[in-house]
Amino acid sequence: MGIAPILGQSPHGEQLKMDCVRCHNPSGWTINMQTIQFDHDKTDYQLEGTHQQTDCKLCHSSNVFDQAPMECASCHTDVHSQSVGNDCMQCHDSETWLVDNIPELHEANGFPLIGSHGNLSCVECHTSETSLRFDRIGNDCISCHQDDYASTQSPNHTTAGYSTDCIECHNPLGFGWDSESINHDFFPLTEGHDIQDCTQCHTTDNYSDASPECVSCHQDDYMATQDPNHQTSGFSTDCASCHTTNPGWSPADIGNHDFFPLTLGHDIEDCTQCHTTDNYADASPECVSCHQSDYDQTSDPNHSTSGFSTDCAACHTTNPGWTPANINHDFFPLTLGHDIQDCTQCHTTDNYSDASPDCVSCHQSDYDQTNDPNHSTSGFSTDCVTCHTTNPGWTPATINHDFFPLTLGHDIQDCAQCHTNGSYTGLSPDCVSCHQDDYDQTNDPNHLAANFPTDCIACHTTNPGWTPAEFDHDGQYFPIYTGKHREGEAWNDCIECHANPASYADFTCFTCHGQTETNNDHSEVADYEYVSTACLQCHPDGNN
Repeated sequence: MGIAPILGQSPHGEQLKMDCVRCHNPSGWTINMQTIQFDHDKTDYQLEGTHQQTDCKLCHSSNVFDQAPMECASCHTDVHSQSVGNDCMQCHDSETWLVDNIPELHEANGFPLIGSHGNLSCVECHTSETSLRFDRIGNDCISCHQDDYASTQSPNHTTAGYSTDCIECHNPLGFGWDSESINHDFFPLTEGHDIQDCTQCHTTDNYSDASPECVSCHQDDYMATQDPNHQTSGFSTDCASCHTTNPGWSPADIGNHDFFPLTLGHDIEDCTQCHTTDNYADASPECVSCHQSDYDQTSDPNHSTSGFSTDCAACHTTNPGWTPANINHDFFPLTLGHDIQDCTQCHTTDNYSDASPDCVSCHQSDYDQTNDPNHSTSGFSTDCVTCHTTNPGWTPATINHDFFPLTLGHDIQDCAQCHTNGSYTGLSPDCVSCHQDDYDQTNDPNHLAANFPTDCIACHTTNPGWTPAEFDHDGQYFPIYTGKHREGEAWNDCIECHANPASYADFTCFTCHGQTETNNDHSEVADYEYVSTACLQCHPDGNN
């Protein structure tokens, strides 16, 4: 039994139920903090950092321990006068009163401490008589920099009506108000524009009066330029159309020459070779405006006589010397045997436009002299591309035989096997015109006796040897490859049903269906006859 139950009621209230000796010395009420067995972490307030070494009475003014409030301000005097709230742990921890997370706190409040703001002490912005009161100030620049804004004379921000949002012009990552930190992205200060003296462009105190137009600063340069005379030629006053910001205006990157690209032979430094007057706008983009003499003097071929276009780009690139001439011959593609370098092989006169695109205009003698087959006798088209490509030697002749596809056994190289008389016209596409002997001599089955059609493709493909014969017995006559008659081995011998080889129109069912069994199966069928034609009449699909 503990001491408290012996002597009387515990002074710590009814909520603390534990043996007194876990905290007190049996010989007295003194407490040894090194041997105390009370675990404060099991309460609603864990002891961390310097709180672990604090005398209980500093927080617990009453012996009834659960009456001690847990708010920081209940023990710690608010030196910040309610300017940062009641929760000390928002900035401090239980180890020390020093604060090392100011940047994070500031960023969470919407004003990150970047650039020169990161080098300031708190009191430089949060001013108070105690230097410990940190009243919230606005996040707007002008909240702190009103005096800077009002006192600035170069330029006078107030007169110019500048925004009070400093970061519109000044770089928040910078460490001063100097020009290097000014955000001038709306008019990039590159090359010749990268100057330190703002007054070279901003000539009045009101900097907002400065125009971004080139001519607002460079009117004199524009008017005084003679090579070329910008004013006479009607050049744009937007200097950036031709120039960069390189000092001295050179090199002049005339980027706006896309309407007439200066490539290869046209890529010249002396503008006056094409622009022969001060008025550069007078120069025509037409090729012949510079190359009329080249056009007139060309004899191979004679451009004028042939009526060639005066648009040089139709055949030539801008390669110096006019070679190679990339002639646009798409109307008559020069492929394979036609891909020749000597134009005069086809164009036999100076007037190249006289050359006909018809094959026979060049190949009449080839057509007339061909005997295998004789093109003229057979009435072949004089349009060579009907059968031939432009391969040299006319071979292989890719004959358009789609009206009678040459597949498998018909795919032969010797045309004379089918075209036997040297005339390639009048040959019948009927199978029997070539295969009459095959038809007449076939005995298994006898096609002639059976009166089979002379259209071979009714049963055969063009496979050599006539096999396999794909005869549609099921679809045209009687199902023997499906249904009841398909049971067992496949049919191979026609004479099982067609006993008369002289006529396959005759058939018998009784090779397989004996009379006794058949009679018994039809004993109750009226008008039953043991005749094959009767079987077919009642059983057209071969089923019961």
